[in-house]
Parts: sequence; C-alpha cells; structure tokens
Amino acid sequence: MKITGKVVYQNIGMGCWGIVASNGKEYRPVNMPEQLKTEGAKVTVSASSVKEEVSMFMWGTPVKITSFETIGS
Repeated sequence: MKITGKVVYQNIGMGCWGIVASNGKEYRPVNMPEQLKTEGAKVTVSASSVKEEVSMFMWGTPVKITSFETIGS
C-alpha cells in the first residue's frame, strides 16, 4: 500500500513514531527509518500490513515500510 501523510510522534508509554495519512488514518511503522523521524515531515511510503500479537502501543495500524521518500514543504 502507498501512504502519503505527515510524521508524528506519539508520547505513549516509551513513545512511538507514526504517520497520519492525508485521509486521517493513523499508521504505526514497526520499522520507522531514522531519516523519517522528524515531527511534521511530509512523506510517501510503500508499506505492507503487519500482524502483531501484542503491542504496548494502542495507536495506529501496524505496518512495515518497504520504501519511502520525503515530500518538499
């Protein structure tokens, strides 16, 4: 799937990075690249669904990023 949106940091528990898509849906990458860990960065990522048995984060749909690009402001 392709996701275009904005990078956000959720201060939940130990904290986690996520992406809020332009349609408002929330995604929580299980492998967020360091290059994308900037609050408010606009990105497009290709991702696949991930099934998690247990997670301490109760925010966003878990996905695995397979490729990404940042979008100019």
